[in-house]
Amino acid sequence: MAASDVEAAERFRLAVEEAVRTGRPEPVYPLLANDVEWVTPFRTFRGRDNVKWELRWIRPAETFDYEFRNEDWVDRGDGVLACRVHETYRLKITGEVGYEGDRLVELVILAGRVGRYEMRIVG
Repeated sequence: MAASDVEAAERFRLAVEEAVRTGRPEPVYPLLANDVEWVTPFRTFRGRDNVKWELRWIRPAETFDYEFRNEDWVDRGDGVLACRVHETYRLKITGEVGYEGDRLVELVILAGRVGRYEMRIVG
């Protein structure tokens, strides 16, 4: 696992977390390859422009605060890095947990950019 790939993956992870918190996904886009494949449990997008279009719904949360707890990146071989992420959404008014769950994020880094992103719900 190249250190530069881990650094690119970590920059991407931090940018996505910030996008979720602020509702501004624009800093994520330069980290994506032009022909990125973006895979979620519900749909798959191909190409940076399609990802931009599909992520247009991201808005700042009015009712929830988000917390993310991440494990270290793991080399899965064949250029794939994986990281388990625990998400907690808390109600802003009460601090109560509204939702929490685990995700597995897998990335393929190509020339310093994300060539493939896959997120799976794992718990």
